[in-house]
Amino acid sequence: MKNHHVTNSKAWLGAVLMLMSFVGCTEQSDKGSNINKDQIQGRVDETKGTIKEATGKMLDDKSMQIEGNIQKNLGKAQAGYGDIKKDIKDQQ
Repeated sequence: MKNHHVTNSKAWLGAVLMLMSFVGCTEQSDKGSNINKDQIQGRVDETKGTIKEATGKMLDDKSMQIEGNIQKNLGKAQAGYGDIKKDIKDQQ
């Protein structure tokens, strides 16, 4: 059981760090870094999915874990798409 607790702690720590990076992105957007809605929404969904996945692990709820993992990965994809859009816009 102790090892399971360590895994859950790591998942929660990852979610917190991701949320902190999201906050950093929004602070940068105030400084004119041209962050777009796909970057923001993708990172929000990624964080929500990570938290949902960790909660599912803690509650031993496989369906919640899977749902969180899917949401996390879709958020990553959307954030990556937003990053690419920003890179293209910055090169113009």
